[in-house]
Amino acid sequence: MKNSIIIGLVAVGMASISLVSFAQDKEGGKEMMKEALKRNDAGELLLPDANDYRTWVYVGTPVTPNDMNNGKAAFPEFHNVYMDPVSFAHYKETGEFRDGTTLLKELVSVGSKAAVSGNGYFMGDFIGLEAAVKSSKHHADEPGNWAYYSWTNEGKQPLKDTAKAFPTAACNACHDASAAEDYVFTQYYPILRAIMAEKK
Repeated sequence: MKNSIIIGLVAVGMASISLVSFAQDKEGGKEMMKEALKRNDAGELLLPDANDYRTWVYVGTPVTPNDMNNGKAAFPEFHNVYMDPVSFAHYKETGEFRDGTTLLKELVSVGSKAAVSGNGYFMGDFIGLEAAVKSSKHHADEPGNWAYYSWTNEGKQPLKDTAKAFPTAACNACHDASAAEDYVFTQYYPILRAIMAEKK
């Protein structure tokens, strides 16, 4: 019985160590924070499994439909945003986005505008997937070490297998000018807003 208890405690301890090991890596004596997604040899992000990232922490769903933007919304779909669990735990603890933070944005079309509950905007089909990754290792020259990726295949399925980082001017300028915190639009994510309010 005593041996079983000891083995159980060791297992719990090892699980805690594994979580820390996932979050950090020793490289040349410097502590490097690992990213949540895999890359190929060219530095492109590999398409993640939806069954994996949909278990990440959901932080919000902005939507800017065409019919509220003169038919010309820049992003006329729902954006379901997920944050990798290790980075979310770090943000909750410190109020900062760690090196290695990954935010995934699942694009969903606007479907029906009527339901039994009333009129509104209701989700249609999955049409794309994008990511924002903060990495001093891979994005050393990017503002805030953030870069932006997309596996979206012109709004069609299947998604692309790999994603290259967009040029800085394509995304970073808008994030720099309008994002509330460290190039992230936390003002539109109520879960992150609540954490920041507690920190302040």
